[in-house]
Amino acid sequence: MVGGVNFHLHKHPMISRCGRLARLVDEASSLHGPDAITVIELPDLPGGHSAFELTAKFCYGVAVGITAANVAALRCAAEYLEMSEELEEGNLASRAEAFLSYVVASSWRDSVAVLRSCGGDGEESLLPWADDLQIVRRCAESVAAKACTNPRAVRWPYAGSGSRTPSPARPSSSNGGGGRQPAPPPPDWWVDDICTLRIDHFVRVVTAVQAKGMRADLVGAAITRYATKWLLLNDDKESSAASASRGRHGSAPWPGHAGGGALQMVLAGGEGDDTQSTETAASEQRRVVESLISIIPRQKDSVSCSFLLRLLRLAVALKAAPALVTEVEKLAGAQLDQATLADILVPSSSYPYTGLPSSATAAYDVDLVQRLVEQFVVQEQSSPSSSSPSRGKEKQEQSTRAQRVACLVDAYLTEVSRDRNLALGKFQALAESVPEQVRPCHDALYRAVDAYLKAHPAAGEHERKRLCRAVDCGRLSREARAHAARNERLPVRVAVRVLLSEQEKMAGGRAGRKEKEEEVVVALRMEVESVSAKYMELQREVELLQRQVERLLLPLSSAVAGKQQSVSGWASGLKKLGRLGRIQVEQPAVAAAAAPGETVSREHRRRRNSAS
Repeated sequence: MVGGVNFHLHKHPMISRCGRLARLVDEASSLHGPDAITVIELPDLPGGHSAFELTAKFCYGVAVGITAANVAALRCAAEYLEMSEELEEGNLASRAEAFLSYVVASSWRDSVAVLRSCGGDGEESLLPWADDLQIVRRCAESVAAKACTNPRAVRWPYAGSGSRTPSPARPSSSNGGGGRQPAPPPPDWWVDDICTLRIDHFVRVVTAVQAKGMRADLVGAAITRYATKWLLLNDDKESSAASASRGRHGSAPWPGHAGGGALQMVLAGGEGDDTQSTETAASEQRRVVESLISIIPRQKDSVSCSFLLRLLRLAVALKAAPALVTEVEKLAGAQLDQATLADILVPSSSYPYTGLPSSATAAYDVDLVQRLVEQFVVQEQSSPSSSSPSRGKEKQEQSTRAQRVACLVDAYLTEVSRDRNLALGKFQALAESVPEQVRPCHDALYRAVDAYLKAHPAAGEHERKRLCRAVDCGRLSREARAHAARNERLPVRVAVRVLLSEQEKMAGGRAGRKEKEEEVVVALRMEVESVSAKYMELQREVELLQRQVERLLLPLSSAVAGKQQSVSGWASGLKKLGRLGRIQVEQPAVAAAAAPGETVSREHRRRRNSAS
């Protein structure tokens, strides 16, 4: 009898190939006689009654098809039943081993299928036989080796390869560009297949992949996808849709484990009749969470901060090991600048280490956020860029990250300030956990403090003074200072400090304006002097050029003047000769008409005039 199922079999075909059955039959015959019907129970046979049925068929000579789905069960059952080569050549153990070594090891899908078959629970579980026979290790190594293969060399089918949208084909260089070759698969082509494994086999594969040098971001993508698929990391709407999808496909909430609905009752604290199954489901989920935390790459940004915070929320809800919870806090704290307000709003009821009654517990786990901020500050201060003055760009990026964390903390304080159960000490400690230099403006912090004082009107004068110490009045905007000066919830000393800060701002503004005016006058005076100097220099250059031009023009003007004088002398001489010619031509006509005396006198007078 195997697994509650009776098998009526002949002794000879079974004991001729099964050493264990032969030994049990001999023991039963010695007790009850050789002719008695022998009843043998095999309650711990790996693979259960289905594996024994295939083994019995093999012993009877029936052809048994060894496949990737049953080879692990047949190999474990053969080892359990001692079906070795010593009893018969070509026994089941050697055949299954040959199939594992030559067929499964060379195939991606067969290796994944064998790993999947090594899971199972109850009587059909193959553990620890599959581990002792190195079946899990060999298949995990085979899967890891193929996962680290260059995607361009992948020629085997994988999950999603048939339904994936084909990428544009590229021409093949082997045939001169005439043929078309499909584009290579994405770098994370292997993730969907290994996400179908149970958690311990998934850890084996991821560990082997990391040992072979797989990129940290691809390992983180595999862990994120596995957790998203099998853990309740999403909101209620997404979880319900995922549960409905799994129900339509008839699959378990995660491989070889209990359903997700039971865990939902654990998280919500709901009532259930089957308490044992609920605890089992929570225990299995806790094992999954702890296993995933242990294999998360320690490199920054290998997984998102949002995923780490959701995993942290589930880890503390399931009461995971404190060391692993602290490790997740370190990883999430290093990337806190990537978080959103919704990521860090963790209800305190899900945190198991407070030890306070629910009526006195704050609505949100402020201590967790403070630890995350402290982790961020410690890791930022210990980074190489914080101690090296030459890395200007890295220091600027570090300052930007710190300012994002400061804004996130201020928004968180504003959100949790309305909780009446939030202690003032926790609020103040979280407000002061952010370094002062990364808050250039304290308006958001002032609004959070004001909201806290509004929600806690019974706070005394001393408590209000303590709370307001975190706010720097000199870093408030004009609107915030105006509001604080009229705010009756603030202590009188704080209001006076705000007014003094406002006066200092105004005085500083006037002094600054006066200094600016003096700087402008000095600058104008220097500019005028500079322009005057340039003008004098240009004037000297113009005078020099004028003197040079005059020296060049002096000889030329003298020559022109002499030429003009000679020309005028010749012109006057020619004019006189012309006059004399006219006188000589007109003289006879005048002498014939006049009297002799008059002619002599006139002639004498004209000659005398012309000579003069």
